[in-house]
Amino acid sequence: MQVRRIKRPINGILLLDKPIGLSSNLALQKVKGPLQAAKAGHTGTLDPLATGLLPLCFGEATKFAHFLTDADKTYIATIKLGVTTTTGDAEGETLTVSDRHISEADFIATCAQFVGAIQQTPPMYSALKHEGRPLYEYARAGIEIPRKIREVQITHIKPIHFMDNQAVIEVRCSKGTYIRTLAEDIGKKLDCGAHLTALRRTSTASFNIEQTITLPQFEALSEQDRIAALLPIDTAVKHLPKMTLNEDQVFFVQQGRVITSDTVNETGLIRLYDAKALFLGLAELTADAKLAPKRLVVYAA
Repeated sequence: MQVRRIKRPINGILLLDKPIGLSSNLALQKVKGPLQAAKAGHTGTLDPLATGLLPLCFGEATKFAHFLTDADKTYIATIKLGVTTTTGDAEGETLTVSDRHISEADFIATCAQFVGAIQQTPPMYSALKHEGRPLYEYARAGIEIPRKIREVQITHIKPIHFMDNQAVIEVRCSKGTYIRTLAEDIGKKLDCGAHLTALRRTSTASFNIEQTITLPQFEALSEQDRIAALLPIDTAVKHLPKMTLNEDQVFFVQQGRVITSDTVNETGLIRLYDAKALFLGLAELTADAKLAPKRLVVYAA
């Protein structure tokens, strides 16, 4: 007889230090299961090869996950110059080998050329979908799918280490940036080829790697401490202005009705709270002092 698992209305955000070898979805399931959470989602795919910060959203926090998915991120990337692979990373087969020696000065100067708005072509070995299937499935079948060039923003590339054609860099970038493609493009610019050998995400939005918990640490916690490890729902939107509503305003907003605000000091998305500091969700405040609910939190009774 199959035992039906209880699904609980767990709300919050867990900052996981994803280990190497797990897909983002499998890492999510390893946390969701012990929590017995009814609803969960991650906030931006990390390849199995990559490690580091992976915010996981549970319950009502999933309504605000896109703020983390769309946020800038920071990575520590290890690049091997002089060797290209089929996948652009260490998991692929070697395609070309170059004996060209690259100086540290040339490497640093080349990296600087990629800071700012750049054009990237997403790699075939990626989770990007085409007709409902991830591109890596086509790639494994030997099928090349045309991909649209996209513009991404590189805030900075900071060289950390360079020796024997191997480099470690810190990259701060916008959503949609493929560090694997960046490594390959740097190699092309240096006319030697390159591939990514290691990748670690160290920040997403205002979150950083020091705030994370590992899977073994999470699994060792008691049920109560696992819940306590979750950050509040509104952590994902702390960058937005805050407004506290009175009792009448709370009632009307929770009915989905537009209300008149007492202030127009801010416009755009606003975090809403009641008098007891309970997060209610987001509303849009217009210049004419109208407050329109946009995404509200529904707490279980």
